[in-house]
Amino acid sequence: MNRVRHFSVGSLLSAAVIAAVLPAPALAQTTLRVVMHSDLKIVDPIWTTAYISRNHGYMIYDTLFATDAKGEIRPQMLDKYDVSADKLTYTLTLREGLAWHDGTPVTAEDCAASIKRWGAKDSMGQKLMSFVKEIAVVDPRTFRIVLKEQTGLVLSALGKPSSNVPFMMPKRVAETDPSTQISDFTGSGPFIFKKDEWKPGDKAVYVKNPQYKPRSEAPSGLAGGKVVKLDRVEWRAIADHQTAINALLAGEIDYIESPPHDLLPVLRQDANVKLVDYNPLGFQYTFRFNTLHKPFDNAKIRQAVLYAFNQKDFLEAVIGDAKYYKICKSLFPCGSPLESTKGMDGLLDSNFDKAKALLKEAGYDGTPVVLMQSTDIAVLTNLAPVAKSLMEKAGFKVDMQSMDWQTLVSRRAKKDPPAQGGWNAFLTGWVAADMLNPVMTGFLNAGCDKAMFGWPCDAEMEKRRDQFARETDPKKQKAIAEAAQVRLTQYPTHIHLGQWYQPIAARKSVEGIVTAPVPVFWNVDKKGR
Repeated sequence: MNRVRHFSVGSLLSAAVIAAVLPAPALAQTTLRVVMHSDLKIVDPIWTTAYISRNHGYMIYDTLFATDAKGEIRPQMLDKYDVSADKLTYTLTLREGLAWHDGTPVTAEDCAASIKRWGAKDSMGQKLMSFVKEIAVVDPRTFRIVLKEQTGLVLSALGKPSSNVPFMMPKRVAETDPSTQISDFTGSGPFIFKKDEWKPGDKAVYVKNPQYKPRSEAPSGLAGGKVVKLDRVEWRAIADHQTAINALLAGEIDYIESPPHDLLPVLRQDANVKLVDYNPLGFQYTFRFNTLHKPFDNAKIRQAVLYAFNQKDFLEAVIGDAKYYKICKSLFPCGSPLESTKGMDGLLDSNFDKAKALLKEAGYDGTPVVLMQSTDIAVLTNLAPVAKSLMEKAGFKVDMQSMDWQTLVSRRAKKDPPAQGGWNAFLTGWVAADMLNPVMTGFLNAGCDKAMFGWPCDAEMEKRRDQFARETDPKKQKAIAEAAQVRLTQYPTHIHLGQWYQPIAARKSVEGIVTAPVPVFWNVDKKGR
């Protein structure tokens, strides 16, 4: 039986009054919930090379140039650029309408200051700045980079895809000492960082920048139009990998940047989940020496490690599935133009007798190697135990100390002796796009105090990096790169431990994931709004 409802005039008026007082229903927001490879604790992508900080940088900052899907450098924040006939002056003009998140315009002064701060910290930036005579502001949208001598580094350095990325920041922020972390997170990029919602160990939140003006071109790699289709992106910190996988399968989160390889078969079986190979060139595992302190202040002792290690043990211990790794003795990634095995014969074959002989020649006295192990990132956790085992078989004494990745990142910046909170070695992974040549490869920087943590000091390696920076002929560049690789075997700054590949796991409702060396969130959409 249908009931007829009767309303009095008074009740209708009351309803009208209530409707006028109450706010209109908020429009539904599209929120993407993501588990990144690490918790965000350090938010200065110039101070550190940590990839979680780099990923954060791509959310809130923009770049003058960017690398597209073909590896070509294209203007990003720029309207145009001109190069003088003598190739010593680059004139750069910003696009109209670029604004910081606080509404103030992006200026040439901001960009000049940003380049200088980045150039003091980044290995490729340092090399570029050694060629720079001055950076001169012409007008609010135009500035010039004037060189002392020709180099092919200007565009490739300003458009480099990964750590440290030359992100543009307001002048007041960019004038922060490069060795001091920034505290002002104003950018001009496609997302705005919600500092008030940032809770390390819980979440980091980004919202769409309503005043961002994307380029008109389609997205390609890290270049092109950064069109934001999401209202909000939440990076959720879930330390336990199985818990994160279960949350993805249940639809409680939408995306996992770095799912453990041993759980990929589980994900493949779920009809609502897909695996996306966003970075086809992959990553490279690396063992980094601290050359300041015993025992790795001795190059011959570092060479002993190069003989003791083999790539397969590391790759099997972490990745396991040969579909997702490649043994590659080339310092520069296999599949890239500078791939070569020159100088690598007999190395990375676990020749323990040779390693022991080198330790004896070098007078190794049993000084323990303080080896830092990160325990909270699946693709890194098992590396240090393998290194410890192989080094002990060669005659090293190893003190492996476990910590989370962000603690390791902070500790590796310290020059203190190992017994006083310092370190001797750690392992990490680099995106292949960071390792394509001797200048770009940060761990090859052997500029002493200007070098990255580990601080190698080798004039011969710097000579080769300088030669590469000056050369534009690809054949001659290849020969210089091979010479740098040979020099690495004589004066090891680090050891490359093979290539590996990491798919993203996402709900099938997530669309538009960009193929690039970095996980980015423009162009990404979520069905079922």
